[in-house]
Amino acid sequence: MTFSPPQSDILFALTAQAGFDRLIACGAFPDCDLDLVRAVLAAAGDFAQDVLAPLNRPGDVAGARLENGEVRAAPGFAEALQSYGQGGWSGLAASPEHGGQGLPRAVEQAANEMMHAANMAFGLCPMLTLGAIEAIAAHASPDLQAIYLPPMVAGAWTGAMNLTESAAGSDLAAVRTTATPTPDGAYRLNGQKIFITWGDHDAAENIVHLVLARIPGAPEGVKGISLFLAPKFIPTPQGGIGERNGVRVAGLEHKLGIHASPTCVMAFEDALAWRVGEENRGLAHMFTMMNAARLGVGVQGVAIAERAYQQAFSFAQERRQGRPVLAAQGDGPIADHPDVRVNLLVMKAKIEAARALCLLTAVEGDLAHAAPNAADRETARLRQDFLVPIAKAWSTDRGVEIASLALQIHGGMGFIEETGAAQHYRDARIAPIYEGTNGIQAIDLIGRKLGQANGEAAKSLLAEAGDIAKALASHPDPRLQAAAPFLTSALSSAVQATHWIEAAKLRSLPDALTGATAYLTLMGETLGGALIAKGALAVLASETDPAQRDARIRSLTVYAAHVLAKTPGLRAAIELGALALGA
Repeated sequence: MTFSPPQSDILFALTAQAGFDRLIACGAFPDCDLDLVRAVLAAAGDFAQDVLAPLNRPGDVAGARLENGEVRAAPGFAEALQSYGQGGWSGLAASPEHGGQGLPRAVEQAANEMMHAANMAFGLCPMLTLGAIEAIAAHASPDLQAIYLPPMVAGAWTGAMNLTESAAGSDLAAVRTTATPTPDGAYRLNGQKIFITWGDHDAAENIVHLVLARIPGAPEGVKGISLFLAPKFIPTPQGGIGERNGVRVAGLEHKLGIHASPTCVMAFEDALAWRVGEENRGLAHMFTMMNAARLGVGVQGVAIAERAYQQAFSFAQERRQGRPVLAAQGDGPIADHPDVRVNLLVMKAKIEAARALCLLTAVEGDLAHAAPNAADRETARLRQDFLVPIAKAWSTDRGVEIASLALQIHGGMGFIEETGAAQHYRDARIAPIYEGTNGIQAIDLIGRKLGQANGEAAKSLLAEAGDIAKALASHPDPRLQAAAPFLTSALSSAVQATHWIEAAKLRSLPDALTGATAYLTLMGETLGGALIAKGALAVLASETDPAQRDARIRSLTVYAAHVLAKTPGLRAAIELGALALGA
């Protein structure tokens, strides 16, 4: 099944739902206008469709291989990564100072959705490289930036994140890898890291590892962790590739999905490394990369959902079984069975909500750096912080759900590997786990993000959603009026749940944590619904093609009935409390 890049849907999400006009108006991106964005998305779509999509199924079958202590990328992946770099995709949002194009990260994420949808296993490598570029640019010394950023921005070198150890999974306080200072100001790393995505491969000249480790005498716990840069090959003074560093792959994992993405056990054996940022503040510095990766994983959830939906939609238009009651002649494809059509419409609506939510998060992230005054930058930063765990967790949960529904629509054929539906489901399942499990995202949301600045981010986002609900209720189109009570009810539940969570945090942290995942789900579904409604209002205010208007309004109608209508029930789960769990 061929992949069709959803360029128009992505552009709509950027402009009509995520507020991309605010980035154009802020003046920080003078060379970026909608014509340029269209051109970038068109080129990204072509690359995804022509280069990456054809490698997806063969890469899943062949996988990455470990041969003589070196990882060999799946056939065609090295050439694709080279083309990716030559196309300038690694530097889309990077600073021109290091060879980048300086575009908003929202445009980068929009382009990346199509890359991930075409080939999720491939997309992981540049996704982590982009995060490493951001961390190095934010925290490394000018000397390190000058050596490592230009070849990474050019796509010649890739990046990898090294956090997890066998005894330190989600609990990074248990990290035991050591970093011993050397007389010349460098360090020697010793330890082992597991689950390192694209930790070793032969598809790039060099691999730049960002590694969490402890300096001797450092405090216990997360306050004693520092961040280090350790390359696979030591760069020469001229910027070329020098001697091999003490970094080697000790094993290659066999996984449920993303087979073409090498997941490595990495051994650091007196590996030469340099500290990035301040001593004992490594976790804070690594969060620059982790937050970028978390939003990127959220976009992956949207991407794999889109890919699975496209395949299910195509199959449902061709497969004939029974006598579908929606068919004009009583003889049509399974898409004319009400149950199948409802599933397809719900899938489409949830993809629209998740896409808009991720791109809104990206726009807020850009404004956190680019808004013209400090107050606006701080407001955007708070909103980005609040939205990142929701975008990551809610979108990846929808990715798994939609990939599962896509397999269901295929019926027995979906369970057969050759159709490809099973691969999407297998690939999707990792996204709620890595870059911080979705349960951790929920804890982060209520434990750290919700209370920042007196809950200003949640208040402002819910207030904007309330304005959208009022606009629906007063709109002359009866279809929008009909959706308004569902959004209003969801907002009421979200506001009341927010008050309950904040009170529970003061009264009983176990009670608050018991409702954390349900609260994140409620916020994702409510804010996603508001963004769909915002899109429906936008198309009715424009001269959009009538078929496009009807499609957007249908998404709102379906989402209101199948998602927003259920949100009040999440309050019961939020307010259950730990006592009911036997705690």
